[in-house]
Amino acid sequence: MRMLTTLLCALVLGAANPAWADVSREEAATAAARFSGGRVLAVERGVDRDNRPVWRVKVLTGSGDLKVVLVDPATGRAY
Repeated sequence: MRMLTTLLCALVLGAANPAWADVSREEAATAAARFSGGRVLAVERGVDRDNRPVWRVKVLTGSGDLKVVLVDPATGRAY
């Protein structure tokens, strides 16, 4: 019975939580580095001003500035 319950929970969680992004964390980091010309420090999930999901990528530019680049998780477009 315990195994059946565990299997059922796994199936429910898998069906209820579709893939969050077509663009992986690594792909978002690459897009942000190309966009900014800087070095990626961190990548995390977030939302933009319109409450849409985005990858938030913290980048250190060549001039020493810290920037946050947003990457669309569906298209990989950095902005």
